[in-house]
Amino acid sequence: MGRPAKFEPAAAVEMAMDVFWRQGYGATSPQGLADELGIGKGSLYNTFDSKHNLFTEALRAYTALRATALVEMLDGPDPVRPRLRAVVEEMTGFGDHRRGCLVVNAIAELAEADEAVTQIGNALFDRIEEAFRKAIAHGRSTGELTGHQPPADAASGLLATIIGTSVLVRAGGTDERVRRIVHAAIELL
Repeated sequence: MGRPAKFEPAAAVEMAMDVFWRQGYGATSPQGLADELGIGKGSLYNTFDSKHNLFTEALRAYTALRATALVEMLDGPDPVRPRLRAVVEEMTGFGDHRRGCLVVNAIAELAEADEAVTQIGNALFDRIEEAFRKAIAHGRSTGELTGHQPPADAASGLLATIIGTSVLVRAGGTDERVRRIVHAAIELL
């Protein structure tokens, strides 16, 4: 009978999320990951089987956090336009950690070779797009948003803005450029 784990797996997933977000998947070695988590490499493998399994768990945890934050930010009686602007800025990492989006980063690094990453990313993108569609439709019904694109098309455009701007933020794009992009995307609604 093996010894019980001396760490909390859920906490390790959360810490691993931060490590992968800072470094990327390829630049994170199993030993470096174990060191950052404060556990032995054997414990990492005994609990998660592989670096890849821990990575996909971290991505799933990230997507759950992002989806919850998205719903919380878009719910409420306040005007839709400023809430959409706040969501786009938050989801790109603008003015915050400057790391971009973990899922966008992972897809850029691994999507062609990693079906699990692609599936996790597409599931998050679907949720984002649907939340945007609902918010845009609501804004149109109240007369706050007057664009002519169908809400689903406008939501797809905002999703593309988040993905592209997230990459720009990660690459060190200036605050001024990011503000212009976000402003233009929201004003088109």
